[in-house]
Amino acid sequence: MTSFAQIQRTVACGLAAATMLYGACAQASISLSATRVIVQEKKQEASISVRNSGTPVLVQAWLESNTANATDDLPFAVTPPLAKVAAPGQQLMRVLYAGGNSGLPRDRESAMWLNVQEIPQSTGGENQLQIAVRQRIKVFFRPTAIVGVVADAPGSLRWSVAQDAGRPALKITNPSMYHISFAYLGIAGGKELPTPEMIAPGETRMLSADDLERNSKIAFKLINDFGGVDAYEVQLSGDSAESPAAVKTD
Repeated sequence: MTSFAQIQRTVACGLAAATMLYGACAQASISLSATRVIVQEKKQEASISVRNSGTPVLVQAWLESNTANATDDLPFAVTPPLAKVAAPGQQLMRVLYAGGNSGLPRDRESAMWLNVQEIPQSTGGENQLQIAVRQRIKVFFRPTAIVGVVADAPGSLRWSVAQDAGRPALKITNPSMYHISFAYLGIAGGKELPTPEMIAPGETRMLSADDLERNSKIAFKLINDFGGVDAYEVQLSGDSAESPAAVKTD
């Protein structure tokens, strides 16, 4: 990828040109057919389409870990890693699982990122600003030995009121074997709370919530496998340690 970084850098704009109006604006011409990719171990692969509505472009794709400071030595490959996409047209990209002793957990879902980047073609003109636009979506790997079904994961979340550094906090634990992605979190009919974005299997989050009461009702929205948003509510159980399961509201 280092070699492509040289191709993707900004073209020829000196300090003198910085005060001038550029002759063109950069705009992404590619789009993806989904907002997430699910790789089932038994199928060994999953695919996504890259659509191009602009001019012919070169598209680069690669995977990276969801873990900070990881080496990104993942047992997956994206094919083709580099492709020219006609306009209008589309390119099918496949995420392939290598199998074997991959080092990934066998009892839970793993998450990573798929990057799809449009490499702009040189226009040959002066004072042109070229920008490589990158899109990034989640990839989830589900081993065959995983226990439970993803549809049950939202209802398995554990909710309780706690104290964090002496202040009220909402404690959320994900006991399921699936990642749970949030689109919204708040007190029903009231204040929006810090949204955790994604809670990993077995992870607990403490979210600052000054307006939270022990009997508050929590409204939240989760992103499903198809990229849609499902709404839920859960009634906190006063002084009890944990609240009942959340109820889907749409």
